[in-house]
Amino acid sequence: MQNKGLVKLFAVLFGLVSIYQLAFTFKNNQIDNAAKTYAESKFQTPDEINDAQVRYLDSISNVEAYSMLGIASFTGKEVKEKAMNLGLDLKGGLNVILQISVRDILYGLSNKSTDPAFNKALEDAEEIQKDAQEPYLESFFTAWDAVKGSQKLASPDIFANKDLEDDVKLTMTDSDVEKVLAEKVDESIISAFEVLRKRIDQFGVTSPNIQRLGNSGRVLVELPGVKDIKRATQLITTTAQLQFWDVVKAQDLNDFIVKANQTLKAKLDTSEKVETVEAQDSSATDSTIDDLLGETSTDSTAITSVNPLLEMIVDPNSQGLFTLRLEDKEKLLEYLKMPDVLANLPADMRYTKFAFGLPFANADTGAEYIDLYALKGNKAQEPELSGGVVTDARQAYTQTNRPSVSMQMNAKGSKVWEEMTGRANQNQSQIAIVLDSIVYSAPTASSGAISGGNTEISGNFTVKEAEDLANVLRAGKLPARAEIVQADQVGPSLGQEAIDSGTKSFLIALSLVLLWMIMYYGKAGIFADIALAFNILLIFGVLSGLGAVLTLPGLAGIVLTIGMSVDANVLIFERIREELGKGKSQKEAVKDGFANALSSILDANITTGLTALILFVFGTGPIKGFATTLLIGIMTSLFTAIFITRLLVDWYVNSGKSLDFSTSITKNLFKNNNINFISKRKVAYVVSGILILVSLGSLFTNKLDQGIDFVGGRTYQVRFGEAVSAEKVSEDLTAVFNSVEVKTIGSANQLKISTKYKVDENSVETDEEVKTMLFEGLKPYLPSGETFKDFSEAKGDIGIVLSSKVSPTIADDIKSESLLAVLGSLLVVFLYILIRFKRWQFSLGAVAAVFHDVIIVLGIFSLLYKFMPFSMEIDQAFIAAILTVIGYSLNDTVVVFDRIREVLAERAGFKGGVNINSAINSTLSRTLNTSLTTLVVLLAMFTFGAESLRGLLFALIIGVVVGTYSSVFIATPLMYDTLKNKGIAPPKEEEDKK
Repeated sequence: MQNKGLVKLFAVLFGLVSIYQLAFTFKNNQIDNAAKTYAESKFQTPDEINDAQVRYLDSISNVEAYSMLGIASFTGKEVKEKAMNLGLDLKGGLNVILQISVRDILYGLSNKSTDPAFNKALEDAEEIQKDAQEPYLESFFTAWDAVKGSQKLASPDIFANKDLEDDVKLTMTDSDVEKVLAEKVDESIISAFEVLRKRIDQFGVTSPNIQRLGNSGRVLVELPGVKDIKRATQLITTTAQLQFWDVVKAQDLNDFIVKANQTLKAKLDTSEKVETVEAQDSSATDSTIDDLLGETSTDSTAITSVNPLLEMIVDPNSQGLFTLRLEDKEKLLEYLKMPDVLANLPADMRYTKFAFGLPFANADTGAEYIDLYALKGNKAQEPELSGGVVTDARQAYTQTNRPSVSMQMNAKGSKVWEEMTGRANQNQSQIAIVLDSIVYSAPTASSGAISGGNTEISGNFTVKEAEDLANVLRAGKLPARAEIVQADQVGPSLGQEAIDSGTKSFLIALSLVLLWMIMYYGKAGIFADIALAFNILLIFGVLSGLGAVLTLPGLAGIVLTIGMSVDANVLIFERIREELGKGKSQKEAVKDGFANALSSILDANITTGLTALILFVFGTGPIKGFATTLLIGIMTSLFTAIFITRLLVDWYVNSGKSLDFSTSITKNLFKNNNINFISKRKVAYVVSGILILVSLGSLFTNKLDQGIDFVGGRTYQVRFGEAVSAEKVSEDLTAVFNSVEVKTIGSANQLKISTKYKVDENSVETDEEVKTMLFEGLKPYLPSGETFKDFSEAKGDIGIVLSSKVSPTIADDIKSESLLAVLGSLLVVFLYILIRFKRWQFSLGAVAAVFHDVIIVLGIFSLLYKFMPFSMEIDQAFIAAILTVIGYSLNDTVVVFDRIREVLAERAGFKGGVNINSAINSTLSRTLNTSLTTLVVLLAMFTFGAESLRGLLFALIIGVVVGTYSSVFIATPLMYDTLKNKGIAPPKEEEDKK
């Protein structure tokens, strides 16, 4: 092998970087364990322990908690950020797909038009969307064409209004307006996306993930660790509202602060306890990270203070009314909601509205603070100017080259803005820019009243802060609903179980593979095991370095990668054994063995990689995690098998030691095989034909157990204190929901409950209604005194441990995307094999074998789903399994085809199938070895892994068995039977006969 020094250097650097990245994960686990140990030593109840853990972690958030070789130090917060991210199925939390309402956006762009044709088109577009895969905007254009008559989109009553006067002209055709609308809708969705991102970032959810999904108006939001699901869903679905308010000058409220302090002092001195103020509704901004995560409890016992309000003031000369510590925010909110305190406001300021700015930290101490603002309210508590008037906002620079924000308003907004800025200039006061009740900025109008609506907002901004403010201004332009069309909620207890079972099954599978390689290949197996261990280190290191999320299916992808990594080493070792059997020296055999195996390794991994890539493109959430780990695993497996194993083998052989690549038991195993596979193809056709007919018959009659991913609905996994009857629960819940499906999943005290009740309604209120009905229906089976809150959060491991929701619209999209993924993978692989092997017969055989495998897997699921003790639903995870089966089947087939191509080149022709039989026999050891190893891995995962993965793993187990069979008995025979010249007689002999 050339460039050994470079390979060694790269391997060392790659390994060190992986260890560096994983070091943060290990340290973070130590910190979490220390927090748990501390909390459990101090408190008894789960809530108290949880609160103590949070306080412990907060205390070291800005304290150096980890030193890297004495070179760099990291705070607890930085360690957590750099640690490997765990997916919701491992950590618990909330995963939702939001649909930004394009209908709302169009309605807002039309200035709430009352035009009958326009509103009819909006309604018709909603109906079209139920069965269409296109974006809503395209459905609207179709609906409009059907009802418009002589009306135009560029009508003064629709889009040629004052708000769009710069973009839509009366002379425009519908086609022209459609282009403008497409641009405006896209801008609005981007703005809505920014609002969601800011909301989530503000509340500090650990490792959140938010991403826009194509141009459909859908946004994926993942919130690991969230416990207060109701509060979280309200947070991300509340319509954004940008507002502009006059700010009350601090000196005008000095008397109020003094009097309020005296009121509080008297109130707290005469009361032993202060009642906890009920939390604000979803539109309020007083929720903090602890509210959202459900990880703190308010201490109802008041700490009496000499000056309860005045002592909160850290800086009386802040941008707002005053600055206080972030930790005092909730207590101040309690004070400011007390009627006795508010009674101290002057009569002309009795409608004053209080709001907070964004939290900020002291650069030296890391302590966090926040500003309180007083806004000039009115009886209706409505702002004088709302964000709908903003037509554009961009980050810019002042004449002194300092970051600023350039904002433009329409004519209506410009007039009001001129009045507001005029007052602010005259009174030397501020105007607050408020989004979601948070003051993002409060600029002054130092240059006088601003006319024309073009405004430059300057201050002590960084470029990023100016960009953020510009995004906020644009975000309030077109408020739109955000409905949850798909949701998955995983309880923390289920996540911990998944981690425990996943780790256990992973270690068992890995141990079995390591032992098998040593038993089969002796000392060479040890080198393969070292390469495999290094491969696993690299996979986890790359995942951590990329900031990728490790999910349960992702862990399954890593385990599957183990099998693929073994496959590469098996291919290499089998070829070396063949070269040694030819009488070559050890060094020469190693060199030729690696060279000859390279083609098969690359072909097999590329075909699997192509299916994984398609899965990555079409998949979402955990399925994308599965594809990510599979893709990373393919690349690292290639590197470790081709280079690391080679380095170790060369080092051992060059030292003059003997390496047999076998043991006494396996030395002559499969060595003299001479099975006539081609002659048995008709029997195989009959067997496969029967299996396919039975499978198709079951698919048409018994059908498949389609999960909510494909049909829509709500599913809940509920645990009980003792075993329950699925039939009895089904009877009780049918009376509640009319239509319900109940299955025992795993143990007898755990049920999976699915219903289509109000499946078309996506509001948070409907979700809570369905959950409440479920709770009432299950009350006879729950412990006495169980509350709805306990049931929803699975307190004491009893209640809802997992829930999912998919609307019918997105279910149709998932179904079509899954079909495209399967067909796309087949097409891509067909073309690859055609290009690689230069005969369409090879491609036909491979694709036919894949169809054979997929139909049989589907058939077995159709036949058995009513009898198996685990879920065999057809969902996105099952599609991932099908695509993996396709990849594995092709992997196996390509290895056989590669050897056939090699044998044909050496021996000139098919010779009536003799050479094909020879090629299959020569790969039989590899085929069985790899299949058995992969099966051992999958069976370990299936037996000891998480319940939620059983269906996926069962499909993979069937796929491996059927795929191994089809590569030998279906793909190869079909390729042979479609050949024109099978080489039964040489061409010259055929001419002599003529």
